[in-house]
Amino acid sequence: MTDVIVVGNEKGGAGKSTLAIHLMTALLHEGGRVGALDLDVRQQSLGHFVDNRAAWLAAHGAEAPMPQMVRFDAAIAQAPEDEARERLDAAFETLSGCDLIVVDTPGADTVLSRAAHARADLIVTPMNDSFVDFDTLGVVDPVTLELKRPSLYSETVWNSRKDRALSSARSIDWVVLRNRLAPADARNRRRVDERVQALSRRAGFRVGPGLRDRVIYRELFPFGLTIADLSASIRPVSMSLQHVAARQELRDLMGFLGLTSDGAQLAAQ
Repeated sequence: MTDVIVVGNEKGGAGKSTLAIHLMTALLHEGGRVGALDLDVRQQSLGHFVDNRAAWLAAHGAEAPMPQMVRFDAAIAQAPEDEARERLDAAFETLSGCDLIVVDTPGADTVLSRAAHARADLIVTPMNDSFVDFDTLGVVDPVTLELKRPSLYSETVWNSRKDRALSSARSIDWVVLRNRLAPADARNRRRVDERVQALSRRAGFRVGPGLRDRVIYRELFPFGLTIADLSASIRPVSMSLQHVAARQELRDLMGFLGLTSDGAQLAAQ
């Protein structure tokens, strides 16, 4: 069966699309057949990235692995729920020949997003170093900052995991990534980390390292490329030690998620 990776968080600006793009390209360079679904039909960042990739490679006579992409038009957001689910099922069927499918979701609760979460084998939730982002996962007491309860999104993931276990006897692995961490170990960061760890024990997710707030992760987007693509023949920007550090960061992330055996493909270029 094709494994499905859903990058989800019901808050915008957490870095979902950036993370989905980098996971997708890293998996492509691992040699897998990778499918891509962009459920953020308004922004379509993942779809634009794939379009940019095809155009840049064609213009420069370069070669790099491409995903198999299934697209939705914006009209699906207004479609009846049954129709939206049927179209999503058809998209997964189209991509059934892939080894893995990466799904980027919108920063909102939608029919498509909930349905995709229910199909996931791995849910990856990025969050910024902020109580604003933590509020998507859990609610804290405004006086003591103690954890009061999981949020609606956490309940959505919990219900998806429960339904998946009942319907197919397969479990959903949920990972929360501390994304865009600031270099300084600020007091706020420690406070957020304590609440994330407490919630992880209650909600049943793993906490892992995300991607730091590096310009490198954003500057290659117009070319449809990531640090996993850079090589002697593909180099639209000047290389620096920051690129080396970013590659190692992505390699560590892939290893933590269990998506690569040794990261050799990422490190070799």
